[in-house]
Amino acid sequence: MSFIFDNPILAVLSLIIIPAAAFVLYRFKNPFAAAVPLGAPGGVPFKASEISWLVKLLKTLEYIGVFLLFISAAGPAVRTSETVWLNRGADIIFIMDISPSMAALDMEGTNRFIAARNLLSSFIQRRPSDNIGLVAVGNDAALLVPPTSDRQAINARLDLLRIGDLGDSTALGNGLAIAAFHLDKSDARRKAAVIITDGENNAGIIHPETAASVLRDMGVSFYVIAAGSAGEVPIDYLDPYTRIRRTGIFDSSFDIDSLRRLAEIGGGTFLSAPSADAFAAAFDYVDNAELTVQRTRIIHKRKSIFLHFFIPAVFLLVAVKFIRRNILGAVL
Repeated sequence: MSFIFDNPILAVLSLIIIPAAAFVLYRFKNPFAAAVPLGAPGGVPFKASEISWLVKLLKTLEYIGVFLLFISAAGPAVRTSETVWLNRGADIIFIMDISPSMAALDMEGTNRFIAARNLLSSFIQRRPSDNIGLVAVGNDAALLVPPTSDRQAINARLDLLRIGDLGDSTALGNGLAIAAFHLDKSDARRKAAVIITDGENNAGIIHPETAASVLRDMGVSFYVIAAGSAGEVPIDYLDPYTRIRRTGIFDSSFDIDSLRRLAEIGGGTFLSAPSADAFAAAFDYVDNAELTVQRTRIIHKRKSIFLHFFIPAVFLLVAVKFIRRNILGAVL
């Protein structure tokens, strides 16, 4: 957004003429005036200093009013630029595991869930022409955000997401089925489903391999990101239902072979992310694999703000005139 004038020369002149006029009038005011005592004979003489502050204030307001008139005459306006995408990007749905095991602290000081959320937020910002959707997986699966280009809505929902919101199990098949259902309705040229998990399917009524084969038959690009390392890992999270903080040592031993097989059946790619760097690299891989041609056009819009200066100018000048005539006139 930028501030512009239709006639910038007039705006510049107002910054020169009005201060110069004020200086001249102040420096050379009333050169032939004579002091005349006011007040009734024998009474208390009138003290001009009692209203001198009001006279100075009115004169200052008058200068401001004239200055605002000059600015309004210069044609002030606000110009904004908007980027319009001329072609549609990909439709990508992320299926995120939010079971308690995602609270394992093996991502350089943070847990798997927070690392995934931060990486997803960064991924979204790097792909402005794509529609991004979000599915959460626990005891069941839920569509949190359908594929959309509204980055603010996606990030707001990500910020509200918490570990354990959908229970302590992992219904991977249900999450993949929801993604397949919504991608089937999409008319985008490229479609992708990315599942982020550290566990195996242990809930839900749909087998993940069945849902993965549906994605393959639909021609959807499929990625399985296995987050976390094996072995004993510290865990720390707040249970959203009991409000009890749970800490301890978690034995991280998910079946990585089943996740590899899931990727194969879906005709997709398996990405291991045992560390924070590997996790980031997995997102970079998806970003590079789903490249789309981005054609844009910048549209400039202009909005006049003439009245924002003209109305205050008229109000000030009329108010000064009124006070001089009806208040100072009555006093003097």
